Amino acid sequence: MRRGVSLESPRAVRDYLSVTLGNRPYEIFGVIYVDNRHRLIEWQELFRGTLDGASVYPREVVREALARNAAACILVHNHPSGDPTPSPEDVALTARLRAAGELVGVRVVDHVVIGNGRFASFVDNGQL
Repeated sequence: MRRGVSLESPRAVRDYLSVTLGNRPYEIFGVIYVDNRHRLIEWQELFRGTLDGASVYPREVVREALARNAAACILVHNHPSGDPTPSPEDVALTARLRAAGELVGVRVVDHVVIGNGRFASFVDNGQL
């Protein structure tokens, strides 16, 4: 995926990341930084965890978004278990990251969870 490509739908994000995060045996949390028109600025793997979790720090997510002059971001992580259903912890983390981004003018436009070729989008599920 190259800079400037439009990522306006959860499907476009899924197609982009299914290869990147596919079948990793550990959890990865990353961010897709986009401009006002949801065009790709950069994909960044921010945190790497274990089989069942990764520590994610809102301060780092916001700092990296500001460094790229991103207007918005799409949160992404995988579930090595293969089940992309967001956990209660995923929902709480999304709320914290959304609040942190709002303070500095960086919108969280979706949170996508990848698992074994399937994905869950917070936008599609009405959670964001």
